[in-house]
Amino acid sequence: MKLIDLADVTVYRMHVPRWAVAPTSGAGAGKHGGRANRPGLDALYLAMETETAIREYQQVSTLLPPGTLTSYQLTVGPVADFTAGYNATAWEPIWEDFYCDWRELWFNQRVEPPSWAVGDILIAAGVKGILFPSSLSTGGTNLVLFTQLLVAPDRLEVFDPGQSLPRSQASWH
Repeated sequence: MKLIDLADVTVYRMHVPRWAVAPTSGAGAGKHGGRANRPGLDALYLAMETETAIREYQQVSTLLPPGTLTSYQLTVGPVADFTAGYNATAWEPIWEDFYCDWRELWFNQRVEPPSWAVGDILIAAGVKGILFPSSLSTGGTNLVLFTQLLVAPDRLEVFDPGQSLPRSQASWH
């Protein structure tokens, strides 16, 4: 496994406007699960490029729903650098299934996705996230962070100099 530290990088996420009140929580993915996290485990899915953040938010729809594009300053480590994909000489066999159709497996078949086991292994080892290629944005890179592992000197700060993000759910009543 290749582990790296990320220092002073800018990352992006497109939020559902209603949930932009907690832009660093990862609670949305924690509620239903995600590629690398099972339900109950908060994880923040970010992108290294704005286009990737938009494409990941849009998913496979031809229309883009309303969203709030947010940027962050990030310093964190270690994270698994899976950007070159699976290589049997560098990665354990479980990583070969990281790109499984986790939604089909979990929501339709009620089978635990093997990509959740990848997340479990990393968390147990104290690895704070995974960098991996986007399947929706050609050449794009995603980063998932296991938010409960972030501790000083890790830094995840949303860039909101004008205090434009909502501060509570009161805006939506």
